[in-house]
This record gives sequence, C-alpha cells and structure tokens, in this order.
Amino acid sequence: MLSLVWFRRDLRVQDHPALSRAASEGPVLPVYIADPALLAGPDSSARHFAFLEESLRELREDLAAAGQPLILRAGDPVEVLARLKAKHRVTRIVTHPETGNRAARDRFTAVADWAREAGLEWLVLAEGQGVPLPVPMLEPVTEGTGVLPSARSLGLPEDPCPNRQRGGRSAGLAMLASYLATRGQGHAPGSATALSAERMGARLSPYMALGLISMAEIRATLAEARAERRGQPEWAGALRALASQLNARAGAHAAPLIQPEGTAATGPWAEGATGLPYVDAAIRALKATGWLDHRSRALLAAVGLHHLRLDPASVGLHLARLSTDYDPAIHWREIQRAAQGRIPDPVALGRKLDPDGSFLRRWLPELARIPDAHLHAPWLWPRARRLLAGRYPEPVLDPTQAAREARAIRARMAPVHEDDPLIEGPRIPRRRRPDGPQLSLDF
Repeated sequence: MLSLVWFRRDLRVQDHPALSRAASEGPVLPVYIADPALLAGPDSSARHFAFLEESLRELREDLAAAGQPLILRAGDPVEVLARLKAKHRVTRIVTHPETGNRAARDRFTAVADWAREAGLEWLVLAEGQGVPLPVPMLEPVTEGTGVLPSARSLGLPEDPCPNRQRGGRSAGLAMLASYLATRGQGHAPGSATALSAERMGARLSPYMALGLISMAEIRATLAEARAERRGQPEWAGALRALASQLNARAGAHAAPLIQPEGTAATGPWAEGATGLPYVDAAIRALKATGWLDHRSRALLAAVGLHHLRLDPASVGLHLARLSTDYDPAIHWREIQRAAQGRIPDPVALGRKLDPDGSFLRRWLPELARIPDAHLHAPWLWPRARRLLAGRYPEPVLDPTQAAREARAIRARMAPVHEDDPLIEGPRIPRRRRPDGPQLSLDF
C-alpha cells in the first residue's frame, strides 16, 4: 500500500501520527503543496513565506535522513494530487486536521471530496496526546523532489523584517530549551513589561503555528522541567503559564473558526504614525520583528477597533500579515475578543507595559529629546510641538475623548468588558468575556 502524507501545518517528522501510521503500513510519498491562492492570500505576507521556506528546508532534510525526501509541488492541490495518484497508484491520503484560515479549510474539504470520488482512502489523524512518537523509517520512492516558487513569483510584496525569528524545527527546539534552562526564570506573563516579555517569554508561537513542534513534545519537555524545578518558586509562574497556554491553544483549534472578510487596514494606525507613542512603537516593533507580547497586540487591536473605529477585518488582516506566528484559529478569536472586550486607555496601559520608556525609545528615536515624564503623552509638554515638528506627528485623536465616544457606542450595545483600573468612566456590569481565558500568541 502506497500512502501519500499531505503536510500543511505539521512540518515535522517527530511525533507525526499521520507519517508514523502511513510508514508502518508501507512506502510513503511525503508531499507539501505550495498553493498560490493561500500563500499570497489577503492574510499572507513575504515574512510568512520566508519563515515557511526555512522550515520546509529543514523538514526536507529530516525526511531525507528518515529515508524519503519531501516532495514539493506548486499549484492547485487537487490537480497536484491527481497527477501523483495517477503516476504512483496511490491508494490513500493520510493527513492531519486542517487548522488554517477559511480558504485553507475550504481547500481541505475540496481535496477530501475529490479523494473519496477518486476511490482513495481518506484518513485524518488528530495530533497525539500521549508519549511523543519517534521518527519513522521510510522506504524510498522514486519521485522528483521539486522546488518552492519564489515570493516574487507569488506576487508577495517585499516585506523587510530584520529581526524575525528564524524558521525551522531546530530553532524552535533551541527556543524551548533556552526558556526552560534560563530565560523563563522569574517570568510572570501577566505582569511582564514589553521588553521583559521579549527577553523572558517562551517565544514558541511561530513554531507551533506551523507545527514544527507538537503539543505532546512540549508537554513532555515541560513535565521534565517541572520535575527538575520542583521546590524552585522562581520557576513556578513560567512553567504554569506555558501549561495554561498549551491548553488554551488546543481549545481554540477545536472550536469553529471565526474570520471576517475585508481588506487590510492602511493609514496612521497601520503605519505607526498615530501620534500615540506606545501604539506607534508597538506597530513598529511588530513590523521589525514579526512578534509582540500579547498585551501589546491586544492594545493595538483595541485602539484600531474602538478609538479609530476601524473594521475588525481590516485590523485583523494587518496584524496577521505582520505576525510571523499568525495562527488563524487563535488570531481571529483574539480580534473578536478585542472588539467585544474592554476599551483601554492607551497612555495608561503604555506606561504600565513600558514604565521606564525603554521600549518607546528603542522604536521611536525621534522622541529622544522628550523628558521621561512626558514620553507617553508628549503633546502635554509645552515644548513638544517645536521639538517634534516634521519628525513625529501630533495625535490623530484625543485618546480620552475617543475612549469616551467608544464607551457611548458600547453603552448602546451589549456590554462585555470587565472592571479594570485602566478603564475610565462609569463601571459596566461584569459579564463573561468571550471564549474563556485569554489566548496568547506570544508564549
């Protein structure tokens, strides 16, 4: 029996139920299909593609070491799979569930329908929950390996991201190891500043988004770390947070996908030119790194949605394109949470996330001459207009007034946000926030 294993967001050979099952019953064609309709879709970017390319390069090496290199093809999946079926007399397709965006899920359904009509067995295996599976040995199959199309050929605009995390499983494993060995010590995600979250956070989200490391692998490594760190209270917060986020992510992937339609936002908010320093610094950081701590992401979304009254799809698509760790199942639930949740004070929350101004000074060098006391609200300093003329914009809105107007709009709708010291004005009765605990992309 010749099985075709279709890789998508499961780019690893370790703990891969579909690959292990297929290899246990005969030769395997491991296939990744670069579908231009997805790789150049409205929520895609060149930084996503660069991370994917690095990850596929390593997957190809790992599969070759197991006995059968990865087969890369470009085009419509049904057409690609039909050609491989005819050439190799494939009898079944083994794969994992689809966790991508709506277009990816529609594509998955179309392939499943075609496979059944073509008389192929269609086997979808969920990710394992127990002991991680070892790397299977693969019988070689003669087939050209192929190449990925270039970002330019896909029509992806240039997207400089100089501080992007490197793709590939080995980079993800190194990030996990450093977190559990040193970086996570003393980390308290709920109270971390923007810079401490960057230094001390697990930063595993890009690798989990493409399935470079499985949930079971992280849980097994975490269990070992807990045993080693028993009796060390300085590690309790970091280990507990990692376990909690694994559970939250699993729940998000099991829930129906939420994804509005629209076009990505443009203008001052998208360009980091609102004149609200923390908002602008956060956008610039996300552009340069592809990553941002989850509280700063939530603030960006809330300001776009409430203060500037941008469409949820436009806010979500812009942030999706900038985020190397874009995971549709989690990302769009967080956009929904921001749309239905609390209305923050961007100045007060900025001070909380960056109390000494280091984050602002790193990403907004044009504010170098602004005193610390006025850094988060330079428009309140009498000399700011003269010093910043032509270098940094005045605010596109009064954040207090914009929040007040947003709350007035909220008052005419069903209130959902909770008491919070950063929310001004009369309290609104507490109500359950949507979809349970906060889902963090940045862990």
